[in-house]
Amino acid sequence: MNQTLILVTLIILTVALIITAFFFVRSRKTKRLEKVLEELEIEKNKLDSSPIIPELAKVEAFLKNEKVAAMYDTWSKRLQNIKDEQIPHLSDMMLEAEYSLNQKDYKNAIYKIAKLEMELYKVRTNSEFLLGEIKEITLSEERSRVIITDYKVRFRELHQKFEDTKAEFGSVAEAINNRFALISKHFEDFERLMDNKDYTEVNGALKRIDDLLKHMSIVIEEVPSIILLSNSVIPKKIEEVEEVYEQMLKASYPLDYLNVEYNIDEANKKINDIIVRTQDLNLEDSLFELKVLLDYFESLFSDFEKEKNARAVFAETNNTFKSKLAKVNDLISDIFSQLDDLKNVYNLSDDSIDGLRKISDELQEINTDYQTLSDQILQNNFAYSKMLKELEVLTSRLVNLEDRLDSNLDTLGNMREDEVRARQQLEEIKVVLKDAKLKMREYNLPVIPQSYYVELNEASSAIREIVKELDKKPITISVLNTRVDTARDLVLKLYSKTRELLRTAAFAETVLVYGNRYRSSYEGLSNKLNLAEQLFLRGEYQRSLELTINLLNKIEPGIHGRLLKMYKPDNKED
Repeated sequence: MNQTLILVTLIILTVALIITAFFFVRSRKTKRLEKVLEELEIEKNKLDSSPIIPELAKVEAFLKNEKVAAMYDTWSKRLQNIKDEQIPHLSDMMLEAEYSLNQKDYKNAIYKIAKLEMELYKVRTNSEFLLGEIKEITLSEERSRVIITDYKVRFRELHQKFEDTKAEFGSVAEAINNRFALISKHFEDFERLMDNKDYTEVNGALKRIDDLLKHMSIVIEEVPSIILLSNSVIPKKIEEVEEVYEQMLKASYPLDYLNVEYNIDEANKKINDIIVRTQDLNLEDSLFELKVLLDYFESLFSDFEKEKNARAVFAETNNTFKSKLAKVNDLISDIFSQLDDLKNVYNLSDDSIDGLRKISDELQEINTDYQTLSDQILQNNFAYSKMLKELEVLTSRLVNLEDRLDSNLDTLGNMREDEVRARQQLEEIKVVLKDAKLKMREYNLPVIPQSYYVELNEASSAIREIVKELDKKPITISVLNTRVDTARDLVLKLYSKTRELLRTAAFAETVLVYGNRYRSSYEGLSNKLNLAEQLFLRGEYQRSLELTINLLNKIEPGIHGRLLKMYKPDNKED
């Protein structure tokens, strides 16, 4: 029972909260919309109190002018429409919106308020635009007087500046005086319009005076420079250019590419045109065009100087190139005159021969191109600056060709050097082999090991292979170098083995002689020494030495070192 009561109570409280929240939200929404309507009401009331009527009343003083009178009638009708139709319509729309809001019809209320805001904006815009048009007349006299005063100050300043520098304007001074007179007439026209209260034409008169003053400001600023450039500076510059141009033509400089004569004619035409236009005070781009002409004639002196420098550099570069080209031509000619002999002597690769032929073909192309350039020099057709660039290209090609030719010549030179070096090394190898044989004869060894004869035969055979390779025609340098390296390694190996063999045999013999003193003193030593002697006589010198040393070390520890000091075969050999 208690639980049911609690549940019912909670439901009632929840419903009550929902209802309270609903009415709270609706109340806030109503107040917000009411506030919007209040603000719109204020805006509408402002339209009712617009200053259009007082301003329109001021126009009545100018109704003697027909144009102003016609405008006054139009403005009156538009004002009447605003007051009698547009504003009352706003009031009706506001009442409808308030009614919907009172009926809690928020959807329609919001829609009507939005339409009311749009309509209010249109009426306000119409009112402001109408007021602006009326003020154009009512404020015209005051505003125009301020503007015309400023224009008169500008006029006086320009006229004074003109009078102070009148000499700089030359023949154009009369046209400028006439233009000042025209501006003065426009000032008079303005005063007449103001006296007649013809304010509809005043703005146009002010605009014309402003345009004339702006143009006159440009005239006063630019005409002196135009007169100076067109009558003095540029003509003098043209005379200087013509003088230098004629001197360089007499010195055989090819200057056709500069089109100097044509450009001078065109410049004179342009100057005459500018002078004519200046007399009419038509200055459009005149000063800019004159500066362009001046820059052009200034640049011609740089072109002339560039040609003089190019000619000097070209002469020097040409002499250097001719000398280098002649040397390369002679060198290529010598190489190809000996090419058959070189092919017979050396086994030249196809790549080496093809490389030389390509170099020869490219050299021929360089010769042809240089001949063409030389013909152009004689015909005096092209500027030295252009021919210098072409000569620089030819020089670069020739330098590149020389580098490749040097590489090929290095290969041929290396072949000759390798052949000479191989012959020298052959003689040196023979001497080393001979020394090895002599050393072997010096020591009357009982037996020479068979392995020694094998290595001797290999070294001798390798020497014979060098001789065969040198006798071949053509010589294959890579094979020859291999033969030399092989023979040198084998002979040096044999020489080292000879020294080691003789050293070991001599040391073994010395140790045996030293050991004989102990034969009778130690039992069994004699038999072992006899075995060592037998090994020595069979040519097994190393085994004989090891056996004897081991025996003696047992009798005299450290004997091996002392015997080494006693026996120094190196001293004998060296």
